[in-house]
Amino acid sequence: LELEREAQFHGAMDGAMKFVKGDALAGMAITAVNLLGGLLVVCLQRGLPIGEALERYTLLTIGDGLVSQIPALVISTSAGIIVSRAASDVSMGKEFMQQFGLQPQALAVSSGIIILFGLIPGLPHLPFLLLGILMGGISLIAFNKTAADKEEQKVEAEKEKKAATPLPGAPETVESLLPLDILQLEVGYGLIPLVDEAQEGDLLERIRAIRRQFAMDMGMIIPPLHVRDNLQLKPDQYVLLKGVEVAKGEIMMGHLLAMDSGMAKRKIEGIPTMEPAFQLPALWIDREKKDEAQVAGYTVVDPSTVIATHLTEVLRTHADELLGRQDTQKLLDNLAKTHPKVVEELVPGLLPLGLVQKVLQNLLRERVSLRDLLTICETLADFAPLGKDPDILTEYVRQKLARSIISSFVDEQGTITVLTLSTQIEDIIRESLQKTDQGVFLNMEPNLGQRLLASAKTMVEKVSQEGYQPIIICSPTIRRHFRRLLERFMPHVMVLSHNELTAQTQLQSLGTIELNPKK
Repeated sequence: LELEREAQFHGAMDGAMKFVKGDALAGMAITAVNLLGGLLVVCLQRGLPIGEALERYTLLTIGDGLVSQIPALVISTSAGIIVSRAASDVSMGKEFMQQFGLQPQALAVSSGIIILFGLIPGLPHLPFLLLGILMGGISLIAFNKTAADKEEQKVEAEKEKKAATPLPGAPETVESLLPLDILQLEVGYGLIPLVDEAQEGDLLERIRAIRRQFAMDMGMIIPPLHVRDNLQLKPDQYVLLKGVEVAKGEIMMGHLLAMDSGMAKRKIEGIPTMEPAFQLPALWIDREKKDEAQVAGYTVVDPSTVIATHLTEVLRTHADELLGRQDTQKLLDNLAKTHPKVVEELVPGLLPLGLVQKVLQNLLRERVSLRDLLTICETLADFAPLGKDPDILTEYVRQKLARSIISSFVDEQGTITVLTLSTQIEDIIRESLQKTDQGVFLNMEPNLGQRLLASAKTMVEKVSQEGYQPIIICSPTIRRHFRRLLERFMPHVMVLSHNELTAQTQLQSLGTIELNPKK
């Protein structure tokens, strides 16, 4: 209905404008014909001098033009009335009263102008004065009505406010307090310029870019990240919340963060700190020293990049916690648009939605992308009849995704550098597996587990210092159990099984993890 009214209004306006424009052009043409035609007739036929002809016919033409503008004024007024009436669904009288009541100031100004016209000598005084007084009275009535309406609205607002305020002892409505932001970034007041686009802050744009890149890399959509200031934080502090604190860091505004990637040629002066994403030693330096630090071999980033990098790493680490059942259903619905039969067969025919969610969470926990969701669903459909254990199904899926899993670790020659487990450690882990009704679990003696972790940590630190990504390869039977043993203490270590290697992959061993002797 609203669209129909707008169409009627614009149509009436267009027609009225064309009509008034045509009438004005016609009046100008008639004036020109009167002036030129009259001059030619009296000068050529009557022999009247050109000066006298100009004086006479100019006055006559102006008079005729003024007279002809009276109907033009009436037509224009009628066009305005038609245009105003076209968009209304009430009678013309009510519409006029409504329009006059909306702008009483315009009526007051018009009344004053008309009364001034009535005081000019030569003009009819009585009609102008009566009309001006009439319009002044209407404007006064409109002013009073507007004031009364505002007072009434104020009273109604007070009543609604009182009605919304619970009475003492009445049950309190707390449902509005229940919703919880999935992700929230709180910043101290000193970091507000980073998130204020009016102050050329680019952190919000970087967060949008992070969500887009995460969808491209990991195949899932990160929930919107709500950003707000928190005066209880330190001025240069920020905190990432998922209901509770997940990560935090501090930024020195007006400085840049310089990190030594191992290629620094010389030391530079700065304030020592730790890079928040990977806990690497770094320096806060003045912006004027940026070129000096880069020449010296340091990696220099601005505060927005520091926060964005930290957020990206935290999101990757906790991606499995962000994937709920609703998000899993959205991923399946999106796949069903192109491959409906796969989704129809899998959910809920072979597996419930919750079990598919657990498999996807297992993959995200080890930073495996969900982009190839078709292969994941087809693999689950193939192996679901053999068992419903999400951990075992995850291993089957990982084997199908082997090429994409190792693609980021293989060099140009198709070689991947790894650490291997000794036969002794593999046998110990295999013998420590305990099968229950809920699945297979690792039940290892605590001291033995600590020795194993210490050995693994020593070798991981060694290869990390040499510039290699720590990757451990082991047998498929123990891979997931060994990974869970490491993830709490060394979450960034990749654990692969032999079944996750392609036929073209070549291995280069950097060492073997041996069990440390008892102290």
